[in-house]
Amino acid sequence: MKLQPELILLDQTFDNKWDAIRTAGQLLVDAGSVDEDYLDSMADREVVLTTHMGNFIAIPHGTDEGKEHVKKTAISVVQIPFGVDFNENPDEEEQMAMVVFGLAGVGDEHLDVLSKIAVFCSDVDNVALLANATDKQEIIRLLEEVES
Repeated sequence: MKLQPELILLDQTFDNKWDAIRTAGQLLVDAGSVDEDYLDSMADREVVLTTHMGNFIAIPHGTDEGKEHVKKTAISVVQIPFGVDFNENPDEEEQMAMVVFGLAGVGDEHLDVLSKIAVFCSDVDNVALLANATDKQEIIRLLEEVES
């Protein structure tokens, strides 16, 4: 799966995780990868269990029931240099995300991509490269290195 420039937003700021998740999902809608209803599925998934993965990344995606709204496998990337907290409980430790990957997969097509992104982002230095990238092609180049 090739990452598309139209599925990448740079230098974003959000007040809360819900806006970040909706933005990542809206990129998927705008690209024709999912129906509008998939956005609700992404929110439902977040209510059940956070999609914050540690190392300053989050990978919001829909529920199993939401798969019916997926037309084609795609991934969006939203760069949030100053981060957005995925933990809404002020008494608990922050769960900052500086890069949010919106994910929609037909069947199991997305699992390989998800695995490669997880491995790449397991090194916080790689996340820093993504969070500090200054153009979409730089993000594509960094993530395509994972593919090879």
